[in-house]
Formats: sequence, C-alpha cells, structure tokens
Amino acid sequence: MPLNKKALKDDGFTGFRPITALEINRIPQHTGVFAVLRPEGFDPRFLTKSTAGIFKKKNPTLPQAGLCAEWVADADILFIGKAGPGSKGNRGLRRQIQEFVDFGKGKPPGHWDGRLIWQLADAGDLLIAWKEFPDEEINTVQANLHVVFRQHHGRLPFANLVQARA
Repeated sequence: MPLNKKALKDDGFTGFRPITALEINRIPQHTGVFAVLRPEGFDPRFLTKSTAGIFKKKNPTLPQAGLCAEWVADADILFIGKAGPGSKGNRGLRRQIQEFVDFGKGKPPGHWDGRLIWQLADAGDLLIAWKEFPDEEINTVQANLHVVFRQHHGRLPFANLVQARA
C-alpha cells in the first residue's frame, strides 16, 4: 500500500493544514511524527535560493540539478519528521513544527532536517499533518514510514536526505 495523504489519514494523522494557515496552539505539545505534504495540483517550482536559515555557517541552498534529483514526482509526502521531548522534556510536536516553519522564514535552526522544503516556491501552501506517539516509539515510527515510502517509490521523500533509524 502506498504511503500518501489517505494512508496517513487512515492511520490517524490529523492537521493537514497549509503552513501559512497553521494555528500553532492547536498542534499538540506531546511527542510524535509529522509529515509535510503537497496539496492537490501542487507542481514543484524550485527557488534559486532557499528561504531557510543558515545552519552552522552552511548555506541550505542546493543547485537546481540536486533538487530535481531528489524530487519524487508521484508522491504526496515530501518530508517525514519527528518531534521528541528534548533534553529538558519541553519539546514535542508544537515546538518542533514551529521551529521547522521558523527555519523556512530564515531563522537559524537547531538542525536542518527538511531543508529542501524551503527551496520550493509556494512552500506556504504545503500541508502539515501530525500524530502523537510516545517518545519511545517515534524513532521506530519514522523509520517504518521511511521504509514503506521507499518500498513504493524506491527512495526517501524529497526532503528526507537520510533514512531514519529505529
């Protein structure tokens, strides 16, 4: 079975809100997994320069050829991320998604997972969905979602450059 918007909905993911319309306080604070999806009719147009923030003095911009090579033409899902509790136990989905969106607005990130999202024109139209999972399950869930995606598409989602480990 392919991993797509319907599969995520059937699995209990919620949200599916455009990035520009996210109401951050409606996102749960608990740990979990989130996905970035393209809405129906979204065709990729790549920006020459990423809108994302600089990470450890590294520019997040990829050349057009690199972006084209990563694009998965028939996939709804562009990125699968996770949100753990953090070292102080105060992270979770709300904070992780807020930092991900802030990264796309040019703020310096704590990491740069999903950075290719921010080189898409109209990235604000992309949808974010999430599902809460206990902390001890999030690595396994993310890794399993990557495996299912790879089984159908032969590769990871567009903005996942590294296979998650359980």
